[in-house]
Amino acid sequence: MSMTDPLGDMLTRIRNAQMRRKPKVVTPASKLRARVLDVLQEEGYIRGYTRVDYEGGKSELEIELKYFDGEPVIKEIKRISRPGRRVYSPVRNLPTVANGLGVSILSTPKGVMSDARARMENVGGEVLCSVF
Repeated sequence: MSMTDPLGDMLTRIRNAQMRRKPKVVTPASKLRARVLDVLQEEGYIRGYTRVDYEGGKSELEIELKYFDGEPVIKEIKRISRPGRRVYSPVRNLPTVANGLGVSILSTPKGVMSDARARMENVGGEVLCSVF
């Protein structure tokens, strides 16, 4: 059975694992998921991730979650642009999350990046998710 929203599935797995205080969570691998995890790692929301390849061409991403004083670093992570309703934003209208304390992750013609980097490079795109 195919999955309609793989990125939303990964975000839900991260959210659920942090509620249970798990140190790691595993999700099927894809290029988009890896690029989003790169941004989360750059912004300091996760410790890191590794790609695990299995026989038969299957591969997974093992995500190391980050905690501070026993509390998850990610307070809120939610999908903005969904398969049923895509959300695009030009650079001048990029959303801010929690008055600039959070991060919006965008898919732009120059790759997947945070909202701050998109403003620096003067490029808009699809708003994938927001993290706080």
